[in-house]
Amino acid sequence: MSSGPPKHEMEYFPNMTNALPSEHGEFRRVLWTGLYSQVVLMTVPVGGDIGDEVHTVDQALTFTSGVGKATINGKDQDVKAGDLMVVPAGTQHQFVNTGPTPLILYTIYSPAEHDPRTVHQTKEEGDEEEEAGKDQAPDWSRRPKEENEKAGLVNTSGKY
Repeated sequence: MSSGPPKHEMEYFPNMTNALPSEHGEFRRVLWTGLYSQVVLMTVPVGGDIGDEVHTVDQALTFTSGVGKATINGKDQDVKAGDLMVVPAGTQHQFVNTGPTPLILYTIYSPAEHDPRTVHQTKEEGDEEEEAGKDQAPDWSRRPKEENEKAGLVNTSGKY
Protein backbone atom coordinates (compact mmCIF):
# COMPACT_ATOMS: atom_id res chain seq x y z
CA MET A 1 0.00 0.00 0.00
CA SER A 2 1.33 3.40 -0.98
CA SER A 3 1.89 6.24 1.42
CA GLY A 4 1.68 8.83 -1.38
CA PRO A 5 -1.35 10.55 -2.89
CA PRO A 6 -3.75 8.21 -4.68
CA LYS A 7 -3.53 7.47 -8.36
CA HIS A 8 -6.46 8.48 -10.52
CA GLU A 9 -7.73 4.93 -10.74
CA MET A 10 -10.82 3.12 -9.53
CA GLU A 11 -10.62 1.28 -6.23
CA TYR A 12 -13.22 -1.47 -5.99
CA PHE A 13 -14.32 -3.14 -2.75
CA PRO A 14 -17.12 -5.62 -3.52
CA ASN A 15 -19.78 -6.66 -1.01
CA MET A 16 -18.80 -4.06 1.58
CA THR A 17 -22.24 -3.97 3.19
CA ASN A 18 -23.02 -7.66 3.37
CA ALA A 19 -19.91 -9.83 3.14
CA LEU A 20 -16.99 -8.29 4.98
CA PRO A 21 -14.62 -10.99 6.18
CA SER A 22 -15.19 -11.60 9.88
CA GLU A 23 -12.20 -13.90 9.99
CA HIS A 24 -9.58 -11.21 9.32
CA GLY A 25 -9.93 -10.03 12.90
CA GLU A 26 -7.74 -6.93 12.63
CA PHE A 27 -8.93 -4.10 14.82
CA ARG A 28 -8.15 -1.49 12.14
CA ARG A 29 -7.01 -1.65 8.51
CA VAL A 30 -6.87 1.35 6.20
CA LEU A 31 -8.26 0.28 2.83
CA TRP A 32 -7.83 3.52 0.88
CA THR A 33 -6.71 7.10 1.47
CA GLY A 34 -7.64 9.93 -0.84
CA LEU A 35 -6.96 13.63 -0.93
CA TYR A 36 -10.15 14.37 1.04
CA SER A 37 -11.29 11.11 2.65
CA GLN A 38 -10.20 7.70 3.93
CA VAL A 39 -11.87 4.26 4.11
CA VAL A 40 -11.01 2.09 7.12
CA LEU A 41 -12.20 -1.42 8.03
CA MET A 42 -12.61 -2.16 11.74
CA THR A 43 -13.38 -5.27 13.77
CA VAL A 44 -14.38 -4.75 17.40
CA PRO A 45 -14.00 -8.03 19.32
CA VAL A 46 -16.70 -9.45 21.58
CA GLY A 47 -16.81 -7.26 24.70
CA GLY A 48 -14.49 -4.69 23.07
CA ASP A 49 -14.85 -1.05 22.11
CA ILE A 50 -13.16 1.53 19.91
CA GLY A 51 -12.34 3.84 22.79
CA ASP A 52 -14.02 7.02 23.95
CA GLU A 53 -12.62 9.62 21.55
CA VAL A 54 -12.99 12.88 19.67
CA HIS A 55 -11.61 13.47 16.17
CA THR A 56 -10.97 16.71 14.33
CA VAL A 57 -12.46 15.12 11.19
CA ASP A 58 -15.94 13.98 10.18
CA GLN A 59 -16.63 10.25 10.37
CA ALA A 60 -19.37 8.04 8.89
CA LEU A 61 -19.55 4.44 10.12
CA THR A 62 -21.46 1.64 8.36
CA PHE A 63 -21.99 -1.52 10.39
CA THR A 64 -21.87 -4.77 8.42
CA SER A 65 -22.20 -7.45 11.12
CA GLY A 66 -22.70 -7.80 14.83
CA VAL A 67 -24.51 -5.56 17.29
CA GLY A 68 -23.33 -2.78 19.52
CA LYS A 69 -24.03 0.42 21.36
CA ALA A 70 -23.04 3.82 20.02
CA THR A 71 -22.63 6.75 22.37
CA ILE A 72 -22.48 10.08 20.54
CA ASN A 73 -22.14 13.21 22.67
CA GLY A 74 -23.76 11.41 25.62
CA LYS A 75 -26.69 9.91 23.66
CA ASP A 76 -26.89 6.10 23.34
CA GLN A 77 -28.11 4.26 20.24
CA ASP A 78 -28.16 0.51 19.55
CA VAL A 79 -26.47 -0.35 16.22
CA LYS A 80 -26.57 -3.43 13.99
CA ALA A 81 -25.64 -4.60 10.51
CA GLY A 82 -26.98 -2.18 7.92
CA ASP A 83 -26.90 0.88 10.18
CA LEU A 84 -25.03 4.10 9.40
CA MET A 85 -23.85 6.55 12.06
CA VAL A 86 -22.37 9.98 11.36
CA VAL A 87 -20.05 11.62 13.88
CA PRO A 88 -19.31 15.29 13.14
CA ALA A 89 -15.79 16.57 13.79
CA GLY A 90 -15.24 17.56 17.41
CA THR A 91 -17.93 15.22 18.78
CA GLN A 92 -17.29 12.68 21.56
CA HIS A 93 -18.07 9.13 20.49
CA GLN A 94 -17.70 5.54 21.60
CA PHE A 95 -18.81 2.24 20.05
CA VAL A 96 -19.06 -0.91 22.16
CA ASN A 97 -19.62 -4.46 20.91
CA THR A 98 -22.58 -5.78 22.93
CA GLY A 99 -23.12 -8.99 20.97
CA PRO A 100 -21.76 -12.55 20.84
CA THR A 101 -19.83 -12.01 17.57
CA PRO A 102 -17.35 -9.38 16.32
CA LEU A 103 -18.82 -5.97 15.47
CA ILE A 104 -17.56 -5.24 11.96
CA LEU A 105 -17.80 -1.89 10.24
CA TYR A 106 -16.17 0.34 7.74
CA THR A 107 -15.74 3.99 8.40
CA ILE A 108 -15.09 6.93 6.15
CA TYR A 109 -13.06 9.77 7.60
CA SER A 110 -13.08 13.15 5.91
CA PRO A 111 -10.30 14.14 5.74
CA ALA A 112 -8.03 11.18 6.57
CA GLU A 113 -7.34 10.26 10.20
CA HIS A 114 -4.69 7.52 9.86
CA ASP A 115 -1.49 6.71 8.01
CA PRO A 116 -2.46 5.05 4.69
CA ARG A 117 -0.42 1.94 5.59
CA THR A 118 -2.07 1.43 8.98
CA VAL A 119 -2.90 -2.10 10.11
CA HIS A 120 -3.55 -2.57 13.84
CA GLN A 121 -4.11 -6.10 15.08
CA THR A 122 -5.57 -4.83 18.38
CA LYS A 123 -6.97 -1.65 19.89
CA GLU A 124 -3.98 -1.54 22.23
CA GLU A 125 -1.56 -1.57 19.29
CA GLY A 126 -3.53 1.25 17.67
CA ASP A 127 -3.54 3.31 20.87
CA GLU A 128 0.23 2.87 21.28
CA GLU A 129 0.98 3.93 17.69
CA GLU A 130 -1.33 6.95 17.92
CA GLU A 131 0.20 8.07 21.24
CA ALA A 132 3.72 7.65 19.79
CA GLY A 133 2.80 9.73 16.73
CA LYS A 134 3.30 6.75 14.37
CA ASP A 135 -0.24 6.71 12.99
CA GLN A 136 -0.76 10.15 11.52
CA ALA A 137 -2.64 11.14 8.38
CA PRO A 138 -0.24 12.30 5.66
CA ASP A 139 0.16 16.04 5.10
CA TRP A 140 -1.05 15.70 1.51
CA SER A 141 -4.41 14.42 2.79
CA ARG A 142 -4.97 17.60 4.81
CA ARG A 143 -4.13 20.23 2.20
CA PRO A 144 -6.72 22.70 0.90
CA LYS A 145 -8.30 22.02 -2.46
CA GLU A 146 -6.45 24.94 -4.06
CA GLU A 147 -3.04 23.51 -3.07
CA ASN A 148 -3.90 20.12 -4.55
CA GLU A 149 -5.00 21.78 -7.78
CA LYS A 150 -1.77 23.80 -7.99
CA ALA A 151 0.29 20.67 -7.31
CA GLY A 152 -1.48 18.93 -10.21
CA LEU A 153 -3.14 16.36 -7.95
CA VAL A 154 -6.61 17.49 -8.98
CA ASN A 155 -7.41 18.34 -12.57
CA THR A 156 -11.02 19.34 -13.18
CA SER A 157 -10.82 17.99 -16.75
CA GLY A 158 -10.39 14.50 -15.24
CA LYS A 159 -7.51 13.77 -17.62
CA TYR A 160 -4.04 12.94 -16.31
